[in-house]
Amino acid sequence: MGAKVTYNMEEAVKDADVVMMLRIQLERQKKGLFPSAREYSKFYGLNSKKLALAKKDALVLHPGPLNRGLEMTAEVADSSQAVITEQVTNGVAIRMALLYSMGGGKVNATN
Repeated sequence: MGAKVTYNMEEAVKDADVVMMLRIQLERQKKGLFPSAREYSKFYGLNSKKLALAKKDALVLHPGPLNRGLEMTAEVADSSQAVITEQVTNGVAIRMALLYSMGGGKVNATN
């Protein structure tokens, strides 16, 4: 479908319009399969240097909750490019609407 697979963070971020990070679920990781937090952050964490490879106005997304310093630095998470709070807020509203609709609620724009 035109997607390119890479294991290099810098290559993945280069010229991106959006950088979507995911939460590392440390509680589900087995010690032998997951690198140290320092190693993970070094190779896959988003910091200002890596974000600078993306387009100047690239958005930073993360579904929350954020493990600051692991998935991304606080500097990036608190930057004007990060729209994490908006993403989380909209995600709650979307899930509420889907549950309402799936539960038999009527979808009517005039309500």
